[in-house]
Amino acid sequence: MNKWQRLMYQPSLPLYENKDRVTASYNHRTLSKNAAKEGMVLIKNKNNLLPLPKTSKVALFGKATFDYIKGGGGSGDVTVEYTTNIYEGMKQLNKNVNIYESLATFYKSHVENEYKKGNEPGLIEEPSIPNDLLMKARCFTDTAIISISRFSGEGWDRTIPNQQHGASEESWVEKHAVKSNSLFENGDFYLSKNEKEMIKNVENVFTKIIIVLNVGGVIDTNWFVNDDKIQSVLMAWQGGIEGGLAAAELICGIGNPCGKLVDTFSKAIDDYPSSYNFHDSIEYVDYTDDIYVGYRYFETIPKAKEKVNYPFGYGLSYTTFHWQYIKSTEENNEITINIDVTNTGNKPGKEVFQVYSMPPQGLLGKPIKNLIAFKKTRLLKTGETQQISLSFNIADLASYDDLGKIKKSAYIIEKGEYNFFLGTSVRDGVIIEYNYKVIENRVILQLSKKLSPTSLKKRLLSNGSYELLSIKEANDPNENLLDRKEPEELEGFAPQTRYRGIHRNLKDDRIITLMDVFEGKATLEELISQMSDDELAHLLGGQPNTGVANTFGFGNLPEYGIPNVMTADGPAGCRINKECGVNTTAWPCSTLLACTWNDSIIFQVGEAGAKEVKENNMAIWLTPAVNIHRSPLCGRNFEYYSEDPLVAGKLAAAMVRGIQSVGISSAVKHFALNNKETNRKNSDSRVSERAAREIYLKCFEIIVKEANPWCIMSSYNIINGYRSSENKELLEDILRDEWGFQGVVTSDWWTYGEHYKEVKAGNDIKMGCGYPERLLLAMEAGALTREDMETSAKRLLKLIINLD
Repeated sequence: MNKWQRLMYQPSLPLYENKDRVTASYNHRTLSKNAAKEGMVLIKNKNNLLPLPKTSKVALFGKATFDYIKGGGGSGDVTVEYTTNIYEGMKQLNKNVNIYESLATFYKSHVENEYKKGNEPGLIEEPSIPNDLLMKARCFTDTAIISISRFSGEGWDRTIPNQQHGASEESWVEKHAVKSNSLFENGDFYLSKNEKEMIKNVENVFTKIIIVLNVGGVIDTNWFVNDDKIQSVLMAWQGGIEGGLAAAELICGIGNPCGKLVDTFSKAIDDYPSSYNFHDSIEYVDYTDDIYVGYRYFETIPKAKEKVNYPFGYGLSYTTFHWQYIKSTEENNEITINIDVTNTGNKPGKEVFQVYSMPPQGLLGKPIKNLIAFKKTRLLKTGETQQISLSFNIADLASYDDLGKIKKSAYIIEKGEYNFFLGTSVRDGVIIEYNYKVIENRVILQLSKKLSPTSLKKRLLSNGSYELLSIKEANDPNENLLDRKEPEELEGFAPQTRYRGIHRNLKDDRIITLMDVFEGKATLEELISQMSDDELAHLLGGQPNTGVANTFGFGNLPEYGIPNVMTADGPAGCRINKECGVNTTAWPCSTLLACTWNDSIIFQVGEAGAKEVKENNMAIWLTPAVNIHRSPLCGRNFEYYSEDPLVAGKLAAAMVRGIQSVGISSAVKHFALNNKETNRKNSDSRVSERAAREIYLKCFEIIVKEANPWCIMSSYNIINGYRSSENKELLEDILRDEWGFQGVVTSDWWTYGEHYKEVKAGNDIKMGCGYPERLLLAMEAGALTREDMETSAKRLLKLIINLD
């Protein structure tokens, strides 16, 4: 095929000549299953109940046995041919396990009836088990597998006791929020009354109990952590199209769990420092926890450590490992720690090793432990040894001084001794013999003040106290030179199909086309110089859908040979509306992928997913989403990776490299601090500059520097008084000038930002539709120049040139 042929003519052809379609192919479904197995986390296995012996008999409890959640809702949903639930996964392994069918039939009938009533997956009440059926199941076997599922989606957040779900301004999410509230009396972090009753009844008669948690985020673990009647718990997450089979295979010993938690599981939702004010206001969120997010809080703040049930990085295996520290070396400002790892058990397995820096407190104050490197072993056979090296740059030890305690607006390595904790979780390990000594405070990178707070008055310190912050004058995010559009005038509109009038349908050799630029016959400047102001303005907004696309396109100036390049939602797969009749592969949710700690398999998922996007004649995959898990209450955490920016950044960078390896663009989102869905288009994320840089922007910085993404999506929310898409300090000063980003910034779909202000700030494309007429009005008023529009147009056209 010629370059852009799929984009311009939409052929419904397999990606590779003389081969079958790759979309939802057997190989892709198998990869999805294997990725799910790699990231599922065994968090309890008392007396080695798992894996089940061959030919075991089991009774499957819980409506989630059939009501399986492959992934979250909204942009994270995917149209699939089928989803393998827990029961179906077990049935495929009938040589390994026998199921008590009467109980399965009871749950299947209940779920099917609820679906017929219009209830959606994940939002179905747990039924009461008839006592006679319970006793018959016990006569069949002593082993029960209880499945618990949770559904969440874009646009709404989770609740805590005595609080109602917060929903965004979109009405389509309201029914989900209301339904979830009715099912979970204390919020879906905790078990419902019906779930508690079901578990109690099972515990009363069964001696072996296994829990499968089909969830998208952190939930309560207090009900089983110290309950000896529940011997095994598999954190199966939301495993995509083959998630039920992936869980079944691990339970039956076909493979060995090797996932590790990427979030801290505390004893109660109130234990998280973000919970107390998460729902304080729909207008703002105060990030008073500052840099003490997740394990940084629980390992540092006095008395917080005892609140943890399962620590960050934790995960069990069916085998055992022994590791031995060998040596550490320092060369070219990089420290490398070498260890030997041996599989000392009786099953093949993988282990993840994690290095945490332990810095001096100094004047800035710091978390006691900071993840600084990690690596997963290959699959080690019994008795096999692998030497692995864990490396990091000395600059990674630096902290940001936003108040000038040492040097204002600089990354600094404070004087003192830096020790290193090495192990298989933030708790399970040792301080190694090597340390790094700093005699004098060292400025690593001098920057300038950006994103400083306008309303955040205090922040948490490492000793549990708070320090006051100086705040600058607040900005009005709604200030506008033009008559401001109201929200109802901005929400959900499709791009205009531009009228071109009668024109000669022959190639005019006097016109420079994008292909001329690609072939080196002309420059981008020469191409753009031909365009009118109206054509330029048109180029900077979303374009009408073609083919099976439903999230609109970029480009679309055929008179200059510029194709209409379609976008595709993510991150769970290539999202195509059901009515199109095209099924794609649903990949495991992002949190599960992060729990693999395996950049190789995530690269493969990115590559495979991008091939499906490409085969269906789209070119920009709106993934990965990498916002930090600041709070378990964020309803969209299933789309995001971790509470830790290094894990999120490194693994999402692998996803970007995989996507772009086949000539498809990723669109890394949501930049930045989009950690709450309630009123997401008008909520102000109030944060210190230090927390922004060290936690919430860091994962994006890693991706930019390690994967060179062609596109980044700005977020809906306000950041310290400025809308993300209108924030020049964020999009130009930090993203481009400091980090060296060369690509396109697109807005999220239907932001409340003003189009001309977005272009001025470095947000190149407004989606789902632009407002070219308002750009021209802003030009007339002197608020926008043609040069501003040309700058964004060049970035967009460079992206299209990169596409295959």
